[in-house]
Amino acid sequence: MSTIIHLPVFGLVLTLVVYLGALWLHGRRGRPALLTPVFVTVTVVALVLEATGLSYAEYLRQVTVLTLLLGPATVALALPLLANGRALRSSAPAVLLTLFTGAVVSLGVTIGALTVFGTHATILRSVLPRSVTSPVALTIAETLKASTSLAVVLTILSGILGAVFAPLLLSLAGVRDERARGFAIGLTSHGIGTSRALAESPVAGGWSSAAMVLNALAMTAVLPLVAAWVA
Repeated sequence: MSTIIHLPVFGLVLTLVVYLGALWLHGRRGRPALLTPVFVTVTVVALVLEATGLSYAEYLRQVTVLTLLLGPATVALALPLLANGRALRSSAPAVLLTLFTGAVVSLGVTIGALTVFGTHATILRSVLPRSVTSPVALTIAETLKASTSLAVVLTILSGILGAVFAPLLLSLAGVRDERARGFAIGLTSHGIGTSRALAESPVAGGWSSAAMVLNALAMTAVLPLVAAWVA
């Protein structure tokens, strides 16, 4: 077993097999939120690493190929944006207002909660990029001189939680419009949420993609100013 887990391809094979199994299970069970493939994969892989004693650093080396594909995969999520460009332009005022409101609420809650608990400035800077997709969060964290590892972990966690719970919460709130659902999911849970929105419909996926891209652009410009002010 020790020989197997230290093979250069062990982490890659493990991740792909678990994800494909989770994808099959998700479809088989009617696509329930709690069985979102990314959530299941992260949970199972983490348990395997803990059980086998394989360090995260070594696992990360074993999945270098997947890491390299993260950027292109994120760009590919923007393709549905092209199919919904005209609808987005016609709804520009509502889109910009929603984008602004989401950013204010997200940053306000994050900064307020962490300030109340007296969180260290380095951790606060690391938490700020959590609402943008991982490659962008990594770049912003480097710009803010924050912990890049913590920033990426929190970003992925936000994406998973959003993908798992956002559709359920939106349904409970009575939000049925595919455009509104998609935009809300993409705004709060970026790439992982967008993949979940695409499972609902191409329209929801396109609007989620738009929210992810627009939010990433806005946060790239705003977060350095916010970080300088609060930390």
